[in-house]
Amino acid sequence: MSDDDKLIDLNAERAKRVHDLNDKRLNEVRHAFEQAMPLAKPKKKTKSKPKKR
Repeated sequence: MSDDDKLIDLNAERAKRVHDLNDKRLNEVRHAFEQAMPLAKPKKKTKSKPKKR
């Protein structure tokens, strides 16, 4: 039975495809969310004068 080398696990291939589709959808939603509500860029802390006591 040399056909065993050519057998494809259809369940595994389908799972990979579904995973890829979910990743694609997640990336699209993440991109849309970033467009609608961009993350705030971290502000640089300025050196302030020490408080007088």
